[in-house]
Amino acid sequence: MLTYYSMLIAGLILILSAGFIFMPMFIDRVYSLVNISKSIGCLLLGVLLLTFTLPSLKNVLFKQYDVVSGRCVIEIDSSSRTSEADFYMQDTDEIFTYRDIPKLDAYGKSVPYYCKVTVTKDHNFEVSYKIYNSKTRKLILASE
Repeated sequence: MLTYYSMLIAGLILILSAGFIFMPMFIDRVYSLVNISKSIGCLLLGVLLLTFTLPSLKNVLFKQYDVVSGRCVIEIDSSSRTSEADFYMQDTDEIFTYRDIPKLDAYGKSVPYYCKVTVTKDHNFEVSYKIYNSKTRKLILASE
């Protein structure tokens, strides 16, 4: 949910900063190319971030979540600066990504687990996960 809230706040800040850049320009009637570029760039980036986050706002505020459960494979992606855990749900062919890496004994396609992943109703943002043993259905690990 940290990703969701940071995208929402960044979108709002960018739209407000576009307004603060544009207002003095409009009042003084001095339109420089640099200020116009900054204003339009901030506005477009802010609108882009809000188009990703606002459709899910109702689901997040009212905690309308969906639980996707089934067999899953957990892979660790450490190619970027931060490592992420990708949950491949084999029953529904969906992929969910979490920033916190579960501390498990083994990862990869050869180690299947049974997972319950909580996501928003539109399946755009991940909330939490629970990892179970695939045979005994005993809880191994749950996210905070």
